[in-house]
Parts: sequence; structure tokens; C-alpha cells
Amino acid sequence: MEKLMFLTKFLRSPRNIGSVTPSSRFLAKAMVKPVDWDSAKHVAELGAGTGVFTKHIDQLRSPDCKVVVFEQDRSMRKRLEHLYPELYYHHDACDITSAMKQYGINQFDYILSGLPFTNFPQELRDEIMDEVERALKPGGTFVAFQFSLQMKKQLAERFGDISLEFVPMNVLPAFVYRCKKTK
Repeated sequence: MEKLMFLTKFLRSPRNIGSVTPSSRFLAKAMVKPVDWDSAKHVAELGAGTGVFTKHIDQLRSPDCKVVVFEQDRSMRKRLEHLYPELYYHHDACDITSAMKQYGINQFDYILSGLPFTNFPQELRDEIMDEVERALKPGGTFVAFQFSLQMKKQLAERFGDISLEFVPMNVLPAFVYRCKKTK
């Protein structure tokens, strides 16, 4: 059912969805691996889709970790709200700082992203990345996957410490960027 929902959404709006199928469990594990779940108090997920990463985040987070899930598609967001009612939800990744105020969060320890940046115009990429930079605490980590290395230069300009992991066991194989905010 989840795969069918994802495919339908992709066919209607390929620029916003970015893939024909949800991410694999291998990619999901690579995305949540950089998070220190014992100390994380505030985590955001951008572009949650059907909730492949959300499921892992919900299972791994400590009871006092506040998680805000950003998903633009209303039906996908409502589905996630039903599946993971203890998390917080917002519709627009361009509005991270506003959502933080709404939920009483000063800064995020980690922001995980499944957004298809390569499908977005540069202006939208910049707007989202400006929000990510403002929202992350110093020493915080931005984790994002992409199907190419197109974002590497832009992320290197924003973050002092970047590492990459290649995840071949996914349709399509993906790169996981781990970007630490140094200032």
C-alpha cells in the first residue's frame, strides 16, 4: 500500500516526490546512524513522505526528544500524524524557524532530509538551506540523501565538516551527506 501511494504521488508530482518508490531500510539506517539518540533533544525531518525514516526516528528517539516532521503533501502528513501521534507536524520546510517557535524549540540538534534538492530550483534550495542553517545549533548535524553529488559543493560552502556515505542497496543508489555546523 505504501509503495502504491508513493508511486501515485510521484506520477502526479515528480518534482516534489523525487523517486518512484520509498527509500530502502538500508538507506533509512544510514540516515539515522549519525544521530546520538541518547543526547538528541530536538530533531527535524524534512520531506518525510510515507515515513520510512520517521518510523526509525520514532523507534530510536528518547521519550524527551521532540521531533518535528515536515511534509508538504497533506494526505501523507495526515497518515504520518495517525501512525506517529507523539511527533509534531508542519507542512513547509521553508518555514522551519516559524515551526520551531510554534513548538518551543530554540534550535535543532539534528535535521534529517529526504527532500529531492536536485529537482528544486536554486532559489528554493537556498531558501531551505538558509532555514536549515538558522535552525541547527552550533555543532548540530544536517543529514540528507541525494541520488547524485550535485549538492556537494553547495553543502561544503555552508558546513565546515562534511562526510559522505554511499548506499548501493536502494532504488536508486544514494549518497548520504553528513554535514556538521561548525559555527
